[in-house]
Amino acid sequence: MSRKTRGFSLVELMIVIALTLVVTAFSIMAIQPSLKQGHVTQAYNQTLMALRQARDTAVAQRQIYFVTLSTAVQPNSITITQGATGTVINTYFLPTDVNFDAEPGIPTSPAAFPTTPDGFGVGGTAIDFDQGIAGGVKNVIYFYPDGSAEDAVGNVNNGVVYMAMPGFVDTSRAISLWGATGRLRGWHAYKSGVKYYWRQQ
Repeated sequence: MSRKTRGFSLVELMIVIALTLVVTAFSIMAIQPSLKQGHVTQAYNQTLMALRQARDTAVAQRQIYFVTLSTAVQPNSITITQGATGTVINTYFLPTDVNFDAEPGIPTSPAAFPTTPDGFGVGGTAIDFDQGIAGGVKNVIYFYPDGSAEDAVGNVNNGVVYMAMPGFVDTSRAISLWGATGRLRGWHAYKSGVKYYWRQQ
């Protein structure tokens, strides 16, 4: 039989398969950071959109709407409810690999650089609203027709919510709220040397 008509040997075929597996493994490792950041970005955008939707609807409808951020009954969910009727308007869920989560390593000082977002809290609680209020409900925000945010008993509701992929501090995001105006600000954790700091998005 002519050598030209034999095709690949088993050794040649195994080499091609091995090279293909190596290239595939390197490709998967290369895109993992992008996939992680993509899921956390989706969670951040979803949370920010839900808070803005509740605030804007309260202003437009001249009614109170409240937002409940949950890590317990409905894990990592955001529920918008009409205050007067108790009707649930929308419920959103974070991607399954992202939690409301304050990762160890994020800034913990409200005053000394690097500070917590807008100087709220100490970076130890994932959902940390009702800043400075003893016994307040930290995960519920009431938006009023004037755009302001209060808690269930009428206190101005300042605070911050953190989200991340558990175990990966570099994926951390945050959203801060100024209750007097309802102003929302987004934050992304970046590393400088051995410490992380928050930069406004």
